[in-house]
Amino acid sequence: MNQTNPENKAIKSVSVFCSSAPDIPTDSLRLAFDIGAAIAQSGWNLIWGGGKASMMGQVAAGARKFGAKTIGVIPASLKTIEFADEAADELHIVDNMRNRKAKLEELSDAFIALPGGIGTLEEFFEIWVGKYLNFHGKPIAVCDPHGYYSPLKKALEHLDDHNFMKTGQWDHVDWCLDVETTIDSLKKKI
Repeated sequence: MNQTNPENKAIKSVSVFCSSAPDIPTDSLRLAFDIGAAIAQSGWNLIWGGGKASMMGQVAAGARKFGAKTIGVIPASLKTIEFADEAADELHIVDNMRNRKAKLEELSDAFIALPGGIGTLEEFFEIWVGKYLNFHGKPIAVCDPHGYYSPLKKALEHLDDHNFMKTGQWDHVDWCLDVETTIDSLKKKI
């Protein structure tokens, strides 16, 4: 089912959830840069976790290189862990992760999840559940060209096979295998 954005808003800003972990595969760092670049080339702003470590830094670098405004949201306690990106056009310092996620949702018109760990998954699942429960109508895409989320998707399909997923939940996320398809999936939802 191809659902449109019921809020009928054009995309101006896209939030990217991704890893801040060190020593991740180079292909993921390149993917983050390329997503940031594609967001900029689409004329959108980047909303992200405000860090310059790992994929977080690369998505912002890609966006900035191609002229996007970058707006970060980082908890004060993570400023030295994720290395707050002082080059951001705007950097919101919040009290905790709950406030970070709320601010990311507030500022964003669409969401992209790149490969990451439990923090990325927490953000992704919360935004997916929020869409399913009609707390927002913003498009969501997963960009996973290297298959890092394949086991996760298989686990979710297993849950669905045993009726733990509710009807219609799959309709709220596009699982994409490349940058172009990911960007196009967001454009088709507006």
